[in-house]
Amino acid sequence: MMMMMMMVMTLSSSQEEELPQSSLAACLRAVWICFLLRITMRVLCLLAVGFLIVTDHKGFGISHPKPACRYPPSQWCRSLEIAVECKVQKQCMELSAIKPNQTVPRVALTLYYESLCPDCRYFITQQLFPTWTMLQDILSLTLVPYGNAKEILSANGPFSCQHGEPECRGNMIEACIIHLTGTSLAFQVIYCMESATNVLNAAEPCLQLYAPSVSWAAVDECVTGRLGYELMHDYAVMTRALNPAHTHVPWVTFDGEHTEENEARAMSSLFNLVCELYKGVKPPACTGAMVKLSHRGCLTD
Repeated sequence: MMMMMMMVMTLSSSQEEELPQSSLAACLRAVWICFLLRITMRVLCLLAVGFLIVTDHKGFGISHPKPACRYPPSQWCRSLEIAVECKVQKQCMELSAIKPNQTVPRVALTLYYESLCPDCRYFITQQLFPTWTMLQDILSLTLVPYGNAKEILSANGPFSCQHGEPECRGNMIEACIIHLTGTSLAFQVIYCMESATNVLNAAEPCLQLYAPSVSWAAVDECVTGRLGYELMHDYAVMTRALNPAHTHVPWVTFDGEHTEENEARAMSSLFNLVCELYKGVKPPACTGAMVKLSHRGCLTD
């Protein structure tokens, strides 16, 4: 384009007297039209690229890659079938190779708590769940959602809870989820509930997120039926059997024993305490050792 402009300028200066003014004006108009056409083509190209990007996000053409499987990452190594479906069997085998010696018993932690107790919710979300996530290979967890509730005989129900009827319902929902899914899955659901602003309202969506194979109808049937009361009675018996008797919640025992020292440390640094209490070879998470797993990354074509 610059060359064309220079040619026109040279032509206009050297042959100014030979060319009539109309011819020179026509040449300049032609150059200007070419310039405008070039700018217009660039704008149209940019608009076309923008359209392709927008339609890509809306589902036309190639979209974002979909998850490899229907299981959340926390369950990928739960079984060989799931690992194969999620295409992570090699990674699961590598993780199994660095797991602690299972002949050494894991640290047995039991938490006695209430679903709506503020201090219980803080301990679950800030100490227990992060520690369990990192150290579940050396940590055996038992959850007892009963706390300071009492068994009574009244027309309103067989239990009275410290934070009212909503807490009784929350305790029973979590008891039923533990019964229907097992501790590992249940704790993820319970963590999701206890992290929410409204524990009870979060129960169903949290269940759908972390345990989609369990229907909310099954949980509701447990809560409103005889099974829910039986589960709560069992937790009441476990809580009353504590020695020494609990004086507050959260109440934590390690390998069946409660000490004020261990509880105080658990409230502030549970991760370090579990690492110290484990009798076997410490896992890399406890020692801070780097574990290098083989990976290929995203290869170019």
